[in-house]
Amino acid sequence: MSSNTKAGIVAPLYRINKFAVPTAARTQFLELVEKTLEVIRSQDGYVKDLFLEQHAGPGKFNFCTMIEFESEEVAPKVAAAIGAFDRSLNIDRAALMEKLGVETDSASYKSFQATSA
Repeated sequence: MSSNTKAGIVAPLYRINKFAVPTAARTQFLELVEKTLEVIRSQDGYVKDLFLEQHAGPGKFNFCTMIEFESEEVAPKVAAAIGAFDRSLNIDRAALMEKLGVETDSASYKSFQATSA
């Protein structure tokens, strides 16, 4: 049984990506994110996403994506699809982000289920 299942219930997986994007890189960054989201949205197990831009408050990250998948088993398939997409464009995503001066922070999350002691 997956660590994401309990009594036959499959829990969703959330991927949250935060970006600090310099003004000069905004257009190229937005184009890449939109194309990447198109790839993600076409994958089996994709549920929904949000693509957000910060408009107020402290913090250095001015863009954020939150993507919901049916389960954690979907993540490797989506990562492979994004890798294939990057190869089709002949890009190294990490090197491109560095070149553009985009700082990233990404992680996968599961719903928090507090337990009483």
